[in-house]
Amino acid sequence: MTATTDQGRLAGPLSVSVANLCRRLQPQVSARTAAGFAEVLRRLGAPLQVAVAGRIKSGKSTLVNALIGRRVAPTDVGECTRLVTRFQYGTVDRIEVVFAGGHKQVLPFAPDGSIPAELGVDISKVSHIEAYLTSAVLQEMTVIDTPGLGSLDAASVSRTEQLLGAAHAEEGGDELDETSRNAVAGAEAVLYVVTQGVRADDQQALAAFTAATASREAGPVNAIAVLNKADTIPPESVEGSGGDVWRAASILAEKQGLLLKPRVADVLPVIGLIAESAESGNFTSADADALRQLAALDDATLETMLMAADIFTSWDCDVPAGTRLRLLEKLDLYGIRRAIDAIRADSAITAGALRRLLLSASGLDAVRARLNTVFAARADGIKAAAALASVTALAHASGDPAERQRVHDAIEVLLAKPEAHQLRLLEALTLVVAGAVDMPEDLAEEVLRVGSNADIDEQLGLPGASRPELAAHALERAGWWRSFASFGATPAQSRVAHVVHRAYFLIWQQLR
Repeated sequence: MTATTDQGRLAGPLSVSVANLCRRLQPQVSARTAAGFAEVLRRLGAPLQVAVAGRIKSGKSTLVNALIGRRVAPTDVGECTRLVTRFQYGTVDRIEVVFAGGHKQVLPFAPDGSIPAELGVDISKVSHIEAYLTSAVLQEMTVIDTPGLGSLDAASVSRTEQLLGAAHAEEGGDELDETSRNAVAGAEAVLYVVTQGVRADDQQALAAFTAATASREAGPVNAIAVLNKADTIPPESVEGSGGDVWRAASILAEKQGLLLKPRVADVLPVIGLIAESAESGNFTSADADALRQLAALDDATLETMLMAADIFTSWDCDVPAGTRLRLLEKLDLYGIRRAIDAIRADSAITAGALRRLLLSASGLDAVRARLNTVFAARADGIKAAAALASVTALAHASGDPAERQRVHDAIEVLLAKPEAHQLRLLEALTLVVAGAVDMPEDLAEEVLRVGSNADIDEQLGLPGASRPELAAHALERAGWWRSFASFGATPAQSRVAHVVHRAYFLIWQQLR
């Protein structure tokens, strides 16, 4: 059964409503618009499309491997790192190279299980790569690896900007045809990777993330960021870190969150290299044995070796230099130190327990939990909003006023239904985040909080409060926003205020 008819694969009731709308409208619109609606239906039935984006050498592909749990995305500079690669669930592992004309060429994975470094095709004619994997993670989420922004390779940057919504057909350059654009586009959410410095083009890329989400800009509903390579941050450079690397990274991530706010819901520190090694099976019992040997060295020798990577690999000791280099490539000095500390604290620790400790130290669990909170819990709203934006765009592109009005009227009927309030809230949030509706700062913060959190106590700004306290607060704020909408708000503010009032009222009903 296909995604267009299997409502069991849709993210929730909103997606079902939008899918039904598309089906009802298909016989009433032009063939071209109907074909576009078929594409919307296909994407509604697919898992949430999450793009991993960021600057070149920010560690995107390493993080992709960690999220998938397999070393499949190439991390060294090569042909594949210049292409958009979509990792999705399949019953058989295979690679499809999709060309700009729409035809495909099937390739096997390399012997080590990764995408081959060289594809054996003219990549200037390639649209993107589809990689199918028997990974349970990909049943719920398609992960899209993108070429780095800031690369000297203009074609690679164009592919990523197009996926993130920064490129438009009228700009020319390395444009894909419509078939390929439909295949490559469709990132409904973004995991943006930053390193120690947030640059202007990072903010521009996030602002331009419109490919298939809201018709305006990315916001905290569908975008989170990670501060990768957290172990490389010198703790002495961050006030309040107390000399602790992870504390320094957490403080810096919080500061970057303020810089990127309200483009992203959160910025979380992560060490992608350690996460990849721990999750993909790259950390072996032989590595654990080598770490035990290092743990047995005297303190003075070990401290000297851990001062710098070149000292660690060149110092004279019983552990072969090649083995030490392998450890460095998998864990870097921070991971090696954490593992040695654990071994010294518990000499009987197993290789499996050591792997779990390293995974915990990488910060990946927190990133996954946030992905589930921000993306998975809101997949129905995110996908439905993206689909409606696409439906609206298709109707406007048709050039037929009657068709445009027919689609507009159908969407208005859908939005009037009680279950569609989540879409109204997402729209209000986007308007406020984008600055399209000017709100006082404290009220904008409240709209942001109510619209971008999945948990009721976080929505109400009362974490840990009792149910009666939450209910009383929700009712009080519902009344306040209703009064604001009627007395003192501009017409634009009033529209947002009515949506927020309704959100609080529904929360109060739910708590009762």
